[in-house]
Amino acid sequence: MATKPLYFDCDCGVDDAVALVYLAKSPEISLVGVGTVCGNIDSPQAAENSLRLLGLCGRSDVPVAIGENRFLTRDFTGGPVEIHGTNGIGGVELPAVDKKPVEKSAAQLLVELANEFPGELEICAVGPLTNLARAIALDPDLPDKVQQVTVMGGAFGVPGNVSPVAEANIWNDPEAAQIVVEQPWAISFVGLDVTMRSVLEESHRQQLLSSARPETRALGEMLDHYFDFYRAEYGRRCSPIHDAAAAVLAVGAAELMESPRVPIVIDTTDGPGRGQTIADLRGQRVQRTDRAGAKARPALEFDRDIVVQVMARLLP
Repeated sequence: MATKPLYFDCDCGVDDAVALVYLAKSPEISLVGVGTVCGNIDSPQAAENSLRLLGLCGRSDVPVAIGENRFLTRDFTGGPVEIHGTNGIGGVELPAVDKKPVEKSAAQLLVELANEFPGELEICAVGPLTNLARAIALDPDLPDKVQQVTVMGGAFGVPGNVSPVAEANIWNDPEAAQIVVEQPWAISFVGLDVTMRSVLEESHRQQLLSSARPETRALGEMLDHYFDFYRAEYGRRCSPIHDAAAAVLAVGAAELMESPRVPIVIDTTDGPGRGQTIADLRGQRVQRTDRAGAKARPALEFDRDIVVQVMARLLP
């Protein structure tokens, strides 16, 4: 079976790093490009993190493009150092590589790939959606050329993580998220409803540290800082899997259950609801069915344990 061409858009923090290594090792897809955006860290640093991780994976063939370092309507003022460390990957210093980012922007790379693989390209976006919005502005026909989009973002029936209602990726650039969600492409939102229930434990981290693979050991080191932050949330050293959950769905290693296609709207106001992902889920009280014409799916449940899927791929 032919592998699916996939473009990965990220703000390469710790959980992005786990997702990137997972994708680099996934036989179901061909990782044809990586674009970076500001969020967990600035876009140039995210590109450097991505290049070094791909180097560890033996995947220096994958082009990496620096994307937007400003959101559509506001400046980027720095990432959450307390979560991802000063360099975005928990302060871990990865081996330097000779490879440099490509000259084009992430949006340009995405448009180029969509034209190279029309009707086949899939997108996995795990940061703010600024690059995708810019790519749509460059090529309004882009959604017709993309097979499907998987986003790590949103909080539909659970609290947000940067406000009572908003998840960080969407909150950072809700205007971009609204542009992306209103396009006529198939799109799935893997948000806090599922990622906060999929948890890497200290036992998993020790397994990663014991791996013979340098990229897997590096992830174990990065997670040390990440676990420290989430101790207050869970009462123990562990972390939600976040971006890797979207990667698992994107490659087809798991499927969504009870996740209907429904209208989704992003709150772009400047009030307390800014960044909220609003989905019409009223019908699920009786039965969970698709709404006519709706293209977006909020992830409510997976058909298998996502952590098991990720660990199986990362370990020898």
